[in-house]
Amino acid sequence: MKVLEAEFVRGFIRMANDGWEQGWHERNGGNLSYRMKKEEVASVAEALDTNGPWQEIGTTVPKLAGEYFLVTGSGKFFRNVKEQPEDSLCIIQLDEKGEKYRICWGLTGGGRPTSELPSHLMNHEVKLEVTGGKHRVIYHAHTTNVIALTFVLPLKDEVFTRELWEMATECPVVFPDGIGVVGWMVPGGRDIAVATSQLMKKYDVAIWAHHGMFCSGEDFDQTFGLMHTVEKSAEILVKTRSMRPDKLQTITPQNFRDLAVDFHVELPERFLYEK
Repeated sequence: MKVLEAEFVRGFIRMANDGWEQGWHERNGGNLSYRMKKEEVASVAEALDTNGPWQEIGTTVPKLAGEYFLVTGSGKFFRNVKEQPEDSLCIIQLDEKGEKYRICWGLTGGGRPTSELPSHLMNHEVKLEVTGGKHRVIYHAHTTNVIALTFVLPLKDEVFTRELWEMATECPVVFPDGIGVVGWMVPGGRDIAVATSQLMKKYDVAIWAHHGMFCSGEDFDQTFGLMHTVEKSAEILVKTRSMRPDKLQTITPQNFRDLAVDFHVELPERFLYEK
């Protein structure tokens, strides 16, 4: 099978284009990666070149040794993924130690995988372990309203989680574990990758202050839906704070507890503090 005919590749391209149409990927902003299933690797094996040179990842991810990933390219524009996927994307394979990668397909115009590759792979490794292999997608986008909130809200997990939960009833159901927050750090390096991977041990969403959002999920629909839900909630919060500084009414801690019972989710009590 040709790579571009594979269902997982078509799903990847659709998600990238959806993010572009939301306005989350100005210029070359944002990145997306997918840990391929063995049967997916087998289905496109004839199109893969496994003779390319090995290159350093910039970190070590031994639990991902030998795995294949479909990844956006560094410096590539999300707006071009749908029209020029072979130049915008690549399939990479990791070595037997999880220290190096090689490009097996894509980036026909040259280049390398996303500059955030260390963050993606370290978080794939964490989510592989904590979800028993269910999570396969890592997505980073420059979500406008979430970024705006990082300038006016305390950079605390409890604050962002509670404020965003209150903006839409579905939020505690979509991300019941809450949201983690990383203070501003230089992107693309190992430090921000380590900080994010620590949060990903307990959350599926991490906010990077003044930068964007980082989400993990089982598939493209769940991961995009998670990002979309958080950003829409942030948009409601931005509008609410613009109309008046305080709320006349909101969803109370007891309301959240009642919701958790009916929707069969567990909401950590540390997010249900009295204001």
